[in-house]
Amino acid sequence: MVTELINGSDVFSVLADEWDDLAQRGMTDTPFQTLAYQKAWWTHLHPENGRLHTVTVRNEQKELLAIACFYNLEGTLYFNGCVEETDYLDLIVTAEHAETAWQAILDCLCSPNFPEWHGIDLCNIPETSPTRTILPQEAQRRDFLFDERVNEVCPVIHLPDSFEAYLDGIDSKQRREINRKLRRARGAVAELVVIRPDDDVDTAVTDFLDLLQKSTFEKRDWLNEGRRAVFYDAARAAQKAGTLQLLFIEVRGKKAAGLFNFDYNDRIWVYNSGLDPELFGALSLGVVITAKAIEHAIENGRATFDFLRGNETYKYRFGAEDTTIYRLHLEPNS
Repeated sequence: MVTELINGSDVFSVLADEWDDLAQRGMTDTPFQTLAYQKAWWTHLHPENGRLHTVTVRNEQKELLAIACFYNLEGTLYFNGCVEETDYLDLIVTAEHAETAWQAILDCLCSPNFPEWHGIDLCNIPETSPTRTILPQEAQRRDFLFDERVNEVCPVIHLPDSFEAYLDGIDSKQRREINRKLRRARGAVAELVVIRPDDDVDTAVTDFLDLLQKSTFEKRDWLNEGRRAVFYDAARAAQKAGTLQLLFIEVRGKKAAGLFNFDYNDRIWVYNSGLDPELFGALSLGVVITAKAIEHAIENGRATFDFLRGNETYKYRFGAEDTTIYRLHLEPNS
């Protein structure tokens, strides 16, 4: 195997023709590992003093086997995207080549040509990732210190074949509440609006962000200019790729609730939500839009509805069950 170190943001143009093909075959195939998302995050949200270093691994036929996109901040290496906005991260590699690729990457990191570092801090690694098995073995082989801890949970719903079957499978009290709120919304002529491939995506994102910042003071303060830009870039790219799911509930022509999701790899990824609490507050439109999104996912044959990071109570009321993401830390034992 042959490794190459690419310093700086040029990596996104250098690998433009190969990145997504590998990511879609990868052992952790998520929308957060696409070229568009990775580029958007680095462009708008990278740490002020962070430096981007990407290691690629190729075989003798020059086929791209792995991408390890790190940034170095004060001597610690992080996956590009870590930590707040990016719910899943991992080495971009097929499961078949994961072990040998990690070995080659660590060899590159430990070579004299790689910029100085003293630790590796990898956030949001999915519980099923081979990385969680490979890196402790490599740490032992290289006499590195290794630590793994739970980072957070990502509650998910495994979707049945019908919305009725879904409702039958959740707590009876919650089922009655959801049905009651859906009936009330229908009575108020609340409609689900799905942004289509030929719709004006920038206008739709502007409408969504208006709802997001009205939701809570915390979301208002979180939504800085960099995060706004990521929403626009990610939405444009996802709409072009056919993986954007931007939903609204409209009542009397007014958008009152929104969900910004990715529809990717047979899974709905609920990236963020928005709600105007002063507009039709009695209709519980946050519950309504989530229920309608689940129904929409089932009607379109999706297998999983992923709420992403966070153990908020409402996710479990919809029947979600925890999956776990981990944080892995390595450092030379010297």
